[in-house]
Amino acid sequence: HGQNRISSKGGINHWIPFTETQVNARERFESNFMTDFMTGKLKPEESGDLMSDLEIVQTPQKLEFGIEARAVFDAGLELWRYYHSLPGCNVNASLYDIREHFQGRNSLGRMNNKSEDVIYTSLLTKLRDNLKLLTLKIQPKVYEYGFLKR
Repeated sequence: HGQNRISSKGGINHWIPFTETQVNARERFESNFMTDFMTGKLKPEESGDLMSDLEIVQTPQKLEFGIEARAVFDAGLELWRYYHSLPGCNVNASLYDIREHFQGRNSLGRMNNKSEDVIYTSLLTKLRDNLKLLTLKIQPKVYEYGFLKR
């Protein structure tokens, strides 16, 4: 479908960029892949392959993020904390799930464009504004390194 619709309804959500402690989750997440990756805790898998000795294996390292990326994480963390403060929240929710929770769906089954929850709306606006700033920061490199052509 070409759209970012990652939802915990489709299976385990491996893309939560926060820990249970950070968001005050009521339960453990089904996966901590993303936070383990970002903090350098993932270890390379060993293969019993004869040629594995020839492979170059990088030691996992904690990722360092710039000011703009850190601002995106901080804004996202505020949104996740707010969502997790609600009774009955889905502990493994993705951003799409959180948006669906607050915005709801119309009679055709499409997600509504807005929410009546002013706190959510403010937090989502802050997240989107920080994403726009990050986009402006990385956009020149996206073209310079050939990920996209002008």
